[in-house]
Order: sequence, then structure tokens, then C-alpha cells
Amino acid sequence: MPLLRGDAKPVFPAWHCATPLCYTRPMLAFTKMNGAGNDFVMVDNRAGHLPLQPELIARLCDRHRGIGADGLIAAEPAESPSAHLKMRYFNADGGEAEMCGNGARCFSRFGAKLLGIPHEIRFETLAGPIRAELLNHRVCLQMSTPHGLSANLSLSVKGESLKVHFLNTGVPHAVVFRDDLSATDVRGLGAGLRYHEHFSPKGTNANFAHIRPDGSLVVRTYERGVEDETLACGTGVVASALLHHTLHHVPSPVLVKVKGGDTMAVGFENDGDGFKNVTLTGPADFVFEGTIVL
Repeated sequence: MPLLRGDAKPVFPAWHCATPLCYTRPMLAFTKMNGAGNDFVMVDNRAGHLPLQPELIARLCDRHRGIGADGLIAAEPAESPSAHLKMRYFNADGGEAEMCGNGARCFSRFGAKLLGIPHEIRFETLAGPIRAELLNHRVCLQMSTPHGLSANLSLSVKGESLKVHFLNTGVPHAVVFRDDLSATDVRGLGAGLRYHEHFSPKGTNANFAHIRPDGSLVVRTYERGVEDETLACGTGVVASALLHHTLHHVPSPVLVKVKGGDTMAVGFENDGDGFKNVTLTGPADFVFEGTIVL
């Protein structure tokens, strides 16, 4: 802002420049999206011009000095002829992760808009191929096959003995069922599980699930890479629902409400040896588009 001295004409500070630096520095076009409150910076990197370096990604996701997001998702060319695009997902700390359920739903609508695809899109992730059906503002994802199920682990976290269950739904997830989520220290216990030696060296995401009388779930999640509780985590919702079925024999689909207030549906088939045809259905919303100086 100019400095005003009485009724004199505006006087600009010494650092003011008639040609702002942003006119000469590269600009990045982006789209901001959210899936059930989990928010993302979406970028089109099909030309490969954006250097996906951890420092840059962390700055773009910074809520004070950047755009602000739980992660960044880049659209790149697919390697397989059966896929439309490749999705690359980066957590807010700049580290690349295999998969993000809420991010994948947002990517589905973002990619479909880029390519002009109306109903279905197929894309690659580090966790495997994903197919998505577009249902207006909601998206139904055909998830990759879960693996690594382990139930009833007894772990000590922050002096508390927890019964922990584990499932990898594209990324690793620990799940603890609780009677009272409002009294649960999600940040403290979540960080304790995330860095627990049992899950070393890569760590895990941590979910705390409450079973409602109707068999549906309420889930709160501490996300690895964000290093805090988020409003939602799609792969965490899937892990919680599948473990709920494994332990308590609830049928498909399982409805799961997240901290952001949205409810998602997890569908699946149990063939006795594991799960197949796992789906995650939930919202994916465009928030705004813009450009930022790199």
C-alpha cells in the first residue's frame, strides 16, 4: 500500500518496483480441489515442465506462504495405452506417496475436465491402476487390491496400550476402534503410531474409528506426510471399513463419516482370501483456479 502524508499524493516505499518480479518469474496455473475436506493443489504436468521438487511442493502447499493444501497432485502422461493419465501424489511435506483416495477422486474430475471425458476415466498410480466413474460431483473409485492385513496387534503408544489393526489400501493404515472419538488424542496417539517402530522405516497413517449403532463408522485420521489430523482420508476410510467388516462382520457397503462432515461409502467383496472389487464413493469438488509465482 502507498504511504499517505496528510493530503499529499501517494508516496511509495523505497522497495516498490514499477515492474513487479512476478512479471519476469515463471507462473504456475493450478486448480484447487477438495474431497470431503481433504484439499489439494492440482496441476497439469503433461508437458513435464514443472520441477516436482520437495521444496517447491512444500511451499505451494504451505497455508501461510503458498496456496495451502494437504497435498499436490500432478497429471502426467500415462505409460500404459489402457490408461488416460498418470496421477502423481505428493504430501504437503513434498514427499511422494503411492496413493490418496480423496485425491484420486479429485484427480478423476480434474483429469476428465482436462481431456473432455464425460463418464469414466482410467489412470495409473504408484499403487496400481485406478478406474473411476464420474457421478456429477461424486466419484466412485475402483480401488487397488488391499494387502498386508494384520489384526489385533498390541502396541504401547504414549503410555497407552492400544489394540491396533493394519491394512495397506494403497498406502499403509493402522486402525484403532474407540468408544469415544471426542476424547481421543488424535494428534498425539496418531503421531505415536505413525512413527512407531513396528511400522518402521516408512511409518503408517493412523485412523481412529467409532462404530455407530447402525453399523456405520465415524473416522478421524492422522496423515503421514501432513503430520497432523486432516478432515478426511480416503484410503483410511477404506482401511477402516474393511477392517470393520473383518472384525465385526458388517456387510458391504459400509458408510463412513469423516471429520469434515461428509459421508463416504466403501463397497467390497470378500472372497475368503481377501478383498476384491473395492470401491470408494464420495465427493470431489472444484474450489477455485488461479496462478502463483514460482
